[in-house]
Amino acid sequence: MVFYISVVLASLVVLWGVIDPAGLGAGSAALLSVTTKYFGWFYLVATLGFLSFVLYLAFSRHGNVKLGLDDDEPKYGNRSWFAMLFSAGMGIGLVFWGVAEPVSHYQTPPPGVLPQTPEAARAAMRYAFFHWGLHAWAIYTTIALCIAYFSFRKGRPSLISSTFYPLLGKHAEGPAGKAIDILAILATVFGVATSLGFGTMQISGGLAHLTAIPATIGIQLWIIGIVTLLYMLSALTGLDRGIKILSNVNLMVAAILLLFALIAGPTAFLLDVFTTTLGGYIHNLIPMSLRLTPFSEGTWVADWTIFYWAWWIAWAPFVGMFIARISRGRTIREFVLGVLLVPSLFSFVWFSTFGGTALHLEALEHQGIAAAVEEDITSALFITLQQLPLGALISALATVLIVTFFITSADSATFVLGMLSSEGRLTPTNRVKLVWGLLQSSIAAVLLLSGGLQGLQTAAIVAAAPFAVIMVLMCVALMRSLGEEDRLNRERERARRHKLDELLQAERTQP
Repeated sequence: MVFYISVVLASLVVLWGVIDPAGLGAGSAALLSVTTKYFGWFYLVATLGFLSFVLYLAFSRHGNVKLGLDDDEPKYGNRSWFAMLFSAGMGIGLVFWGVAEPVSHYQTPPPGVLPQTPEAARAAMRYAFFHWGLHAWAIYTTIALCIAYFSFRKGRPSLISSTFYPLLGKHAEGPAGKAIDILAILATVFGVATSLGFGTMQISGGLAHLTAIPATIGIQLWIIGIVTLLYMLSALTGLDRGIKILSNVNLMVAAILLLFALIAGPTAFLLDVFTTTLGGYIHNLIPMSLRLTPFSEGTWVADWTIFYWAWWIAWAPFVGMFIARISRGRTIREFVLGVLLVPSLFSFVWFSTFGGTALHLEALEHQGIAAAVEEDITSALFITLQQLPLGALISALATVLIVTFFITSADSATFVLGMLSSEGRLTPTNRVKLVWGLLQSSIAAVLLLSGGLQGLQTAAIVAAAPFAVIMVLMCVALMRSLGEEDRLNRERERARRHKLDELLQAERTQP
């Protein structure tokens, strides 16, 4: 039931985009306006709440609870674990926005900051850290933690609805639970399609920069088709082969690219940027988390922060399910700190290196990076890399990295969508994975046709709105279940001590 309803609803969107792409763009834009105008505050408050929630759990008495049975051990080593969760959670977007976002903020900074000034550069880097750091991974951590706990410790199916047993009881298996799972699937489909669209645009931009192939919508559709074949081949090989191997390759290639840019670029400047921005990020964490502009009615926060929070929430069912699937046997404290801190730190280093290099070229060497980014945002990374030694070779390596990130994100999503629509089955059938693989690529294609970059952003924000409410309720359910488990453990401990006292007392009274 969940599978067929979800497929029909997703297919209707594809059909709408094929028949009337302009109508799809206009309809989604109207929904976007309503969402950001009336619910922007909710995205900000909820996301800060998710970060506070997971940090509390990590350092509370619940931190030693295992995501699994007490004697379970992690299946994957730390390196493979970090590689898979990072490839699934950030890959394409990080490469796409690594240069484009800081330069865009430098040109059009947050309200109250003058553009193209040193303060604009500092704010640009600080907000890049903010959008890709702890808040993003707190969203993923929250849902992954709920799924892993109820699946591996409580023995429930690996479904979003399974986390609602403390609130709904047996109704979690009925129509209410099915509706929750359908919303999770739709949020996932549109969230992933957004990233696939970004990846397609940047692959197209890379090819245009390196070759004579133009970055047209026709070329982008061909790219989607070719990469769809590649990631379906990977998805059909299973989790322990295709996805695991490609994730490790991704991390290795990304590390090579990062290290080269750090050494070949203005190294001392980049290290200063990292240190200064990290301090500014930590110092301004709460003010940035709750910033809106009701008196000036500006759109900067909606265009950037709210878009990102919605994007992460739309991705959360997919990334959360995937991270939960590979995290059995870890304690809540180990899980939270690993998922929250390690990828965030990598993102900070990435933005410091690539964004810092671009800002150095723009602000100090006047290389015209900002003008190039304004003309074609997909070329930002390649124009920056071109200024470094071996620029053409490194740009080609970056294009390969985008393709492999595209594949791992898409095949991971296909795997998770199969689980969500197959009653939580840990090994969904190839037929189900094939259907979802084709659908998410089709949605990415129609979103590009109906609105390009703006269409992709709109889809992410609108799809995330109902699922944000579901995530809040998941936190309530997890706390209720952890509280009940803690109460039962304390009762068992008291009973054990009481029994021990009785035995000792009996031993003392014996002649």
